[in-house]
Amino acid sequence: MAQPVDPDRPTQAAMPPATRNVAAEQAPERHRPAREKQRGPVTLRREQAVEGSTTDQRLLDSRGPSDWVHTDPWRVLRIQSEFVEGFGLLAELPRAVSVFGSARMPPGSPHYETGERLGAALARAGYAVITGGGPGLMEAVNKGCCDAGGLSVGLGIELPFEQRINDWVDVGLNFRYFFARKTMFVKYAQAFVVLPGGFGTMDELFEALTLVQTGKVTSFPVVLLGTEYWRGLIDWLRATMLEAGAVNAIDIDLLHLTDDVDEVVRIIVEADTRRPDRN
Repeated sequence: MAQPVDPDRPTQAAMPPATRNVAAEQAPERHRPAREKQRGPVTLRREQAVEGSTTDQRLLDSRGPSDWVHTDPWRVLRIQSEFVEGFGLLAELPRAVSVFGSARMPPGSPHYETGERLGAALARAGYAVITGGGPGLMEAVNKGCCDAGGLSVGLGIELPFEQRINDWVDVGLNFRYFFARKTMFVKYAQAFVVLPGGFGTMDELFEALTLVQTGKVTSFPVVLLGTEYWRGLIDWLRATMLEAGAVNAIDIDLLHLTDDVDEVVRIIVEADTRRPDRN
């Protein structure tokens, strides 16, 4: 029995090309695959169109293996959630400085005391501090900032060994993925200060330098605090990388080297006043 025609609904022939299935109208029947299945936005054909449960069925069925939560599509949602959580938490953060340094240097060591003085000086200058939220020099900076009445932020990371957010963090967030965490360090900072540290500190240092060198971020200062510790690196960059033509002298000049906490703050404030988003 013929179906009644809805006068308000355009026929297939009357539809514009953007909404008509022109390919289906023109393709000969023999070109259509024997099997075709839709899985959300995905089209599966021939051998890929195997029969199985629907997405809704898998969602509502509580039985079966749970290894699906560790597959790559699910990881994408976890990664997305880390960016959303980080952006939401830090969006209203005042002007801030990201500070990196070793987790292995204990309270009472000279570098720890320098970290405390740096955190306090940045707080007095009106900056929040952002660290990795762990022990050692990260804790020192958070403590100095907190004691001076500043806002102390810690962005932790899930590691094979136990590491908790230190007690001097006012706003803390733990990440699963290094790259999501690094984005937060860069996005919400007006400068980087690098205290003595190991592989993680070096990773963060050279990531910051690369972003500034390539113009991926608005140029901001990168300050190495501790001349005795960092002098050998600067000398190697000049004697080896610069001599080989792997970098330009202007690239190395992106680094400021000092032992003076007050000079660190001065460099940051002067650069900050020149930033286009400051006006």
